[in-house]
Amino acid sequence: MNKRLIASAFIIVAPAIATPASAGDAVYGKFPVTLKSWMGNETNSVAYTGQIARQVLHDSLKKLAGKGNGKPNAALQAEMMLYFEGKGKNRKILAPTSKGPFVIKQKTVGEISNPNLAGKTYKGTVSGMPNNMTGPELIKFWIGKAASANKGVDMANGYNYPQLISKFILGAVFYHQAVDNYLDEKMTAGNKPNNKPYKKGKHYTGKEHSWDEAFGYFGFPAHGLMLSPSQLYDIAKRKPTAVSIADANSDGKIDLYNEMVFGPAYYAAGSDKSKKTAYAKTIGKAFLDGRKLIASADGNALNSSQLGQIAQYARVIEENWEKTLAEATFKYAGSCFKDLQAIKANPSDAKVLAKYVKHWGELKGFSLAMQTGRKNLGDTATRLNRLIGFGPVMPNSSQVIDIDSGGNYVKDQASGINEYMGHMLKVQKLIVDKYGIKARKNDQLAGMSDMLKKLGSGSAAEND
Repeated sequence: MNKRLIASAFIIVAPAIATPASAGDAVYGKFPVTLKSWMGNETNSVAYTGQIARQVLHDSLKKLAGKGNGKPNAALQAEMMLYFEGKGKNRKILAPTSKGPFVIKQKTVGEISNPNLAGKTYKGTVSGMPNNMTGPELIKFWIGKAASANKGVDMANGYNYPQLISKFILGAVFYHQAVDNYLDEKMTAGNKPNNKPYKKGKHYTGKEHSWDEAFGYFGFPAHGLMLSPSQLYDIAKRKPTAVSIADANSDGKIDLYNEMVFGPAYYAAGSDKSKKTAYAKTIGKAFLDGRKLIASADGNALNSSQLGQIAQYARVIEENWEKTLAEATFKYAGSCFKDLQAIKANPSDAKVLAKYVKHWGELKGFSLAMQTGRKNLGDTATRLNRLIGFGPVMPNSSQVIDIDSGGNYVKDQASGINEYMGHMLKVQKLIVDKYGIKARKNDQLAGMSDMLKKLGSGSAAEND
């Protein structure tokens, strides 16, 4: 192992964390500057500030999306657009913020970096929604709707915009950029070579920085491999008991850059709490092992063997990240099924309906997120989109089927709640069949054939 790799990124003193022998063992921390042409004083080649700033922009945008009062609000819409496609170092961090003893170090986005979300959003057509909108167009459409909705929720049509915007961005920005850009094209021999700077004036190589950027999009703390799924989950929730666990350098504050858990890693840890999966640890270890391999090249171009190994690490990350999104889609299909059961029992319960609309937003957002990766999901995407639809089936059996030229929703009568409950079961079965997921939260598949017959939804073998 290159001796220059042995460097400690953090001094861990919290009793809940075992101190590693070195950063190279368990912390995605300080890796040496290997660029042979570099004459500066920098000693650390790791940098993923832009990606963490985007994690913060996402969290803040989600917060803003729930601020509407039910009337058109141009100012709120403009503020949301500032966090989506604008720039500005003084943009206030609206989330995550300090919570009791869980003190966040940064107050503004610019203390981390100054990017935007729109420029990195999936540019392909989103076939799961009407009008062939691209990823940025769909998010801007939802932002406009959220600004005029009461707390970001349209109960008449069944849309929870904070959830739709958030869950789609988890795929359309973070997952998409990591697996379909930095871990794909940028890991080929002729792209961002390891014997040249990432760009002029930078002290890290093309491969080093590309790999770091992908890591930042996962939202995993630098010392995340030293933590359990429950600890990772508690950090994301900013629980008081998680302060010493998160504060790896013991300075009394949580640094969003390298000590916080963000969306993708949070959902991976959420599945891993079942003890049936290890998505977060597997992804985190593949990232660390890949970074070690790149650093071991000592500023030389990666050879074919090294490139092949990097590609294997990239596929491990992609497969486990994809399964994390699939687990979430499965989970919220089950939530919607249970909510519909409750609605059937008490159709006038507004709280149950609100839960259903929230869970449907999470289901739809994650199902669309799955479709923004490197792979074309083909028939799986078609089935998901048909089963879930453009909107939820409401208690009166209405469902959005289109968006007109004025941006208004067009509704029609669906087959009914029973049929849609059957669709939720078929979504769960499709996810299990295609991805072999193991955590399977809110699993409703027991006795599926009999249940579908009772619901009048046909055979369990049907998928749309």
